[in-house]
Amino acid sequence: MKKLLMPYNSPSLNLKNHLVMAPMTRSRAIGNIPNALMAEYYSQRKGAGLMITEGTAPAPEALGYARIPGIFSPEQMEGWKLTTTAVHQNDSKIFLQLMHTGRIGHQANLPEGAKVVGASAIAAAGQMYTDTMGMQDYPVPVALSTDGVQQVISGYVTAAKNAMAAGFDGVELHAANCYLIEQFLNPNVNDRTDVYGGSIENRSRFAIEVAQKVADAIGKEKVGVRLSPNSTLGDLQAYDADATEETYIHLSREFNRIGLAYIHISINPQVLAQTLAAIRTEFEGTIIYCNTFTAEKAEAELDKGDADLIAFGRPFLANPDLEQRIINGAELNAPDFSTLYTPGAKGYTDYPVLFN
Repeated sequence: MKKLLMPYNSPSLNLKNHLVMAPMTRSRAIGNIPNALMAEYYSQRKGAGLMITEGTAPAPEALGYARIPGIFSPEQMEGWKLTTTAVHQNDSKIFLQLMHTGRIGHQANLPEGAKVVGASAIAAAGQMYTDTMGMQDYPVPVALSTDGVQQVISGYVTAAKNAMAAGFDGVELHAANCYLIEQFLNPNVNDRTDVYGGSIENRSRFAIEVAQKVADAIGKEKVGVRLSPNSTLGDLQAYDADATEETYIHLSREFNRIGLAYIHISINPQVLAQTLAAIRTEFEGTIIYCNTFTAEKAEAELDKGDADLIAFGRPFLANPDLEQRIINGAELNAPDFSTLYTPGAKGYTDYPVLFN
């Protein structure tokens, strides 16, 4: 049998296979509240040993995109229970990805009284879609004060507790792909002069404090983190290669000290092999690789031993029965990119299934 389809057991994770469903924003949470349609979507993809949900806001100001879910209100917690109940019926595990969008947002997507915030008052180049105003330029975010940073960290902790109360098996901290935690890490976006800016240790402090306090609150074995070394998404300009590698060595060492369950790496063409090797050396827990994997490439990666689990995004998006298609060598559906972020079932829960 393919290793991808065999059970995976570690001190923190016991999964029916090595197959992970990657987090994917789908924008179906009307009013930012998870719903029955979302529960159907996740339950359809029952072949995954571990599911990681779409990015979910830990606080109102974190709702940068239209129709993304939150986990800060009783209504959101109740909505997510529909999904966790459905997923657990199929013997899959599910972690909630906590995503604070930071400067990658727009006022029109936030609730009344919430403001777009960031590590610094530096706007991202480009535009953000809003349901009410169409495409809009990214605004200049409100730079978080030192006390404001502590409030955001407290928001993560409360959100993690809410996730556990909603039935999740754990949470993933989104520290990748241009969102708030990575905004602190990147010196081109972070020009702070307090303890959260300047040196590698200072720029990493926010990520480490979030991880430590969330682990303290719900258990280190229930916390993972997503990283994307060298990412240039969201107007994150690349910085010095040596400094980048030192940053991720420092983070991996600290996440290992805390005892996090896993590091989930979003592989991009800019990631250096030596950086990936350094993370593997420093971190003793589970390593998940994600991006552009086929079943064959995943199997080869697992055989090499650099990654312990492989996450699939678009293949799971378009193939609810991905596990069975891999087993049977069946052709995969292609994603409909026009419906990635539209409301409703079309392009969401209506992809053809070959195997039940």
